[in-house]
Amino acid sequence: MKYSLNWDLDSLFAGGINSPQLAAKLAQLKTAIATLADLLDRWDAASDAPQYPQFVKLIDQLQTIDAGLGQAGIFITAVGSADVNNPGVAPMEAQLRDLETQADNVSGKLKKVLVQVPDNYFAALLALPALQPIAFNLREMRDAGKELLDDKTEALINRLNLDGKAAWSSHYDSLVATMQIPFHDENGHPVTLSAGQADNNLLGNADPQYRAELLPAWEQAWADKEQLFADTLNHLAGFRLTEYAAHGTTDFLKEPLKENRLSAATLDTIWQVVADNHQFLLDYLDRKAALLGKKHAGWQDVEAPLHLPGSDEHHFTFDEAAAFIIQHYGEFSPKMAALAQHAFEHRWIEAEDRAGKAPGGWMESAPETHESRIFMTFTGSPNDVSTLAHELGHAFHSSVMADLPNLRQDYAMNVAETASTFGELIVADANVQAAQTDAEKITLLNAKLDNPLAMFLNIRARFLFETRFYQLRQKKLVTPAELNELMLNAQKEAFGHNLSSYSPHLWASKLHFYIDEPAFYNFPYVFGYLFSLGIYAKAQQTGNFEDQYIALLRDTANMSTEALAQKHLGVDLTQPDFWLAGVKLIKRDVAEFMRLTDSFVK
Repeated sequence: MKYSLNWDLDSLFAGGINSPQLAAKLAQLKTAIATLADLLDRWDAASDAPQYPQFVKLIDQLQTIDAGLGQAGIFITAVGSADVNNPGVAPMEAQLRDLETQADNVSGKLKKVLVQVPDNYFAALLALPALQPIAFNLREMRDAGKELLDDKTEALINRLNLDGKAAWSSHYDSLVATMQIPFHDENGHPVTLSAGQADNNLLGNADPQYRAELLPAWEQAWADKEQLFADTLNHLAGFRLTEYAAHGTTDFLKEPLKENRLSAATLDTIWQVVADNHQFLLDYLDRKAALLGKKHAGWQDVEAPLHLPGSDEHHFTFDEAAAFIIQHYGEFSPKMAALAQHAFEHRWIEAEDRAGKAPGGWMESAPETHESRIFMTFTGSPNDVSTLAHELGHAFHSSVMADLPNLRQDYAMNVAETASTFGELIVADANVQAAQTDAEKITLLNAKLDNPLAMFLNIRARFLFETRFYQLRQKKLVTPAELNELMLNAQKEAFGHNLSSYSPHLWASKLHFYIDEPAFYNFPYVFGYLFSLGIYAKAQQTGNFEDQYIALLRDTANMSTEALAQKHLGVDLTQPDFWLAGVKLIKRDVAEFMRLTDSFVK
């Protein structure tokens, strides 16, 4: 079947960024938020008892508003990602953020109202059939309300955020859109690369020499604007730290952990497992460097493809990738395969390789129409097929929750990476198993090992950097030179001083450091990857795991992460055993890679 490389956004809102439907939706949301605020001001728990019809109405309206904001948000983000130079996007983002701020004010007030509700009334509320499915979420809201300041102060903080944390995050996007990297193509002809194009080439170009020449140009491009990026990062983090301090904490990991419904004990266990089990990946990197004719790999080689004599890496067309994913999803879960096919047929995916697109890839859900949209740049490599499978895993997660109340769909980032990584593992394994020669299998194993390399080394470096940056930012503004030093030291520590070159400006080029919500956009990936590995190992042992898997996904916004694992997997996440089961799968792949490559380095 022939599938389009471009998505359909008209089914969300017709007419592009100036869509009359979008304008009407935003106007409707403004009215709905004001109505909800009025209802909340007039609500009284005692007079609403015992059936609480007004409170049920309040919660229903809150969820309707959240869904509408999400629907508008995915559309505006999609238009901006597909065309970073679209002048209409920024004004619409500002309008949406203003509405989100108003909604946050009402939500904050509701949380504080819940704190004032006597325990017996609150218990009666949670017992109502209409509210039982979101009882966990209402308890969460009540607990959050205990840490809020007075209404006027919270409203002021939310309003200031429009020109604070959120604005600096948006400013970063504007800066990246101006990035131009003068370079050359494979034939030596001068070209100007966007940030996204240069990033794709730095990580995925098959020519080691081309990548080696691109790295200094890449670093220089970010160095040329490092003061602008340093200002942006400092002010974004400064606003966040000030907000934390206003709410009584200097612990900058408190909110990220709470947002991920994760305990510090679990996070500590994960990082200890990573720290204790990374040498075999450094050995793998040394072997990869030897295959590239080097003593040590450079930064540009860590995720690079391998092309050995006798290996013709299969380049997928988009249609071939779709068929491959649907087939192998189906071997595990017919429902996953059906969702993937629906996504391709209904043009949920923007995959065209062209200039003017944002770098990276993402999936977002459209809560009102129960659709998803996936953004990436598809060049035909096995890595791209894995990325596509990853994002379709996200879409599957959203699809199995579509019938739940909106609050029950608000899963955290760490468990959000569960289904995506699981989908990626299915396809990566299928790629390896389909190899016809040892050389081809080595190439595909190398691609599969990109994930553990990223989680155990690259993302560990990002976490080390961000932790140390926030520690220093609590004391002062951090200079570009200090940021470079922090990043370089973090990379050397995570990679065991084992690389021949590094990327000290990763703090500037990595979008994740500049996202306003959530903070610390790093450790959830490591959690999700290892969590998925543990589930994947269980699925391979259990056989028919589809129903149990879907049940787990449907509960991801209904309990703490530790409770989720205990209920559906019977494991204690604060202990290393579960995580080590996933590490064993990585070690198995590395051992196979080392065995197969012995003859290529002797």
